[in-house]
Amino acid sequence: MDELKEETLKNVDVADFVEKIVVDEIKEEEEEEEEEDEEALPHSEFLDIFEEGLALIVQDPLLCDLPIQVTLEEVNSQVALEYGQAMTVRVCKPDGEVMPIVVVQSATVLDLKKAIRRYMELKQQREGGVKHISWKYVWRTFLLVFNGEKLEDDERKLKDYGIRNRDEVTFLKKLKKK
Repeated sequence: MDELKEETLKNVDVADFVEKIVVDEIKEEEEEEEEEDEEALPHSEFLDIFEEGLALIVQDPLLCDLPIQVTLEEVNSQVALEYGQAMTVRVCKPDGEVMPIVVVQSATVLDLKKAIRRYMELKQQREGGVKHISWKYVWRTFLLVFNGEKLEDDERKLKDYGIRNRDEVTFLKKLKKK
């Protein structure tokens, strides 16, 4: 009988010991989470730190042509250009403005159109211009031309038209059909 009491006491002591360890571990985890919460930065401070780091990165000679409010997409495009994975297509608007559009080497006409749209959206954000452009209207009334050939087939690759790095594509208004 004494052995049974002794063993029961041991089991209770072990159970209490295990429970105490588990409770202590849970308390430690909660304290660590509180410390992590205290270390978390407010969104505005995080953005400030990120923009400072980005400004340092943009000082690199490879990336010095990028605007101050650069996006990750623009950094990736510039790196792809440097490694020969992308090309710059200079899109000339009727008003004389030239838009340097970066697309991958295997880009299609549709990819170029999307890149033009993205370029214009970023430009508007930075300059605070027109808020909305109807791109359906734009592509219904304007077209892209390279060496006198209309880029009408969205699925066709730019290479198939003979477009290479630094080539100029003209952005022209379509003539009305009578």
